[in-house]
Amino acid sequence: MISITAQPGIMDIELYQSGAAHIEGVDNVIKLSSNENPLGPSKTAIEAYQRAAFSLHRYPSSDQASLRNAIADVLSLDADRIICGAGSDEIIAFLCQAFAGPGDEVIHTEHGFAMYRISALAAGATPVEVRENDRVTDVDAILAACSEKTKLVFIANPNNPTGTMIGEAEITRLADAIPPQAILVLDGAYAEYIEGYDGGAALVDQRENVFMTRTFSKLYGLGSLRVGWGYGPAALVDVLNRIRGPFNLSQSALDAAEAAMRDIDYTNHCRCENEKWRTWLASGLSEIGVPSDVSQANFILARFANQAEAEGCDAYLQTQGLVVRRVAGYNLPNALRITVGDESACRQVLHSVRNFKAGSK
Repeated sequence: MISITAQPGIMDIELYQSGAAHIEGVDNVIKLSSNENPLGPSKTAIEAYQRAAFSLHRYPSSDQASLRNAIADVLSLDADRIICGAGSDEIIAFLCQAFAGPGDEVIHTEHGFAMYRISALAAGATPVEVRENDRVTDVDAILAACSEKTKLVFIANPNNPTGTMIGEAEITRLADAIPPQAILVLDGAYAEYIEGYDGGAALVDQRENVFMTRTFSKLYGLGSLRVGWGYGPAALVDVLNRIRGPFNLSQSALDAAEAAMRDIDYTNHCRCENEKWRTWLASGLSEIGVPSDVSQANFILARFANQAEAEGCDAYLQTQGLVVRRVAGYNLPNALRITVGDESACRQVLHSVRNFKAGSK
């Protein structure tokens, strides 16, 4: 008799649910569920992607040196300590595969990105969920959860889906106090939305136990191409490169990401537009009784009185052609995560939430 079973931990993984993009029976849907850049990628990135079409018969670069050098040039990093992946998701998976396994523990916070738990389980490790303090990473709670089994500690800074973050002093305190066998991973998927913030790169340069991940899917507008990268101590990057597939990124993705990284003017423009409309939307929602924490990312975590009100608002928004994200799966049943869209989208969201609130009284 054939008896085929998955590795331990695999069947404990709940399938990842991406942000919805369609509403049955509704045309011209405005998607605000996946934290995508409403302005799209830069013109230079699009042109680079188009040029790559003439080389589709060629294998992509296996060392990805051109993209790594572009990242290093723009952000003043060491190109030799950069590794590229199919989104930062793949880098997270590499870290779990390389440094955690059966009997090991991987720490993440209660409202943290779902892929931390998924990648830990896929590697056979045990995910350990740690509470946050009013939707903010709690360093003391993380340290209390650490043990001799802890191999990885993941925090997103800014966090998704809360938009909150902790300061450099707290991150440094965490890096100093985790067990000697553990790696602190700073997920900087939204770091580019904060002008002047290095995502933890300086801390990486100062220590042997800190690693940083980043992505081109958010501010750079290249979500469909799946390009991410990591930066860390040379010894850790060497380990990860030993399990990275030699052609894990297509040449078109590499070329577009390089052009996007070097188009600094467009990056700054997108950051400014996001900040303007994020502030406007958060203020407007607060005035009608829908508060949110100060977000440092490209979304707002709108909080409602209870789960029923949050779900009712989501249902109403769908009738208006607006798709946002329910986050009960992130232990936030009373909230909706709303991507900051362009001016038109933000105005439609505020108008629709105002109508919902008025009608529910």
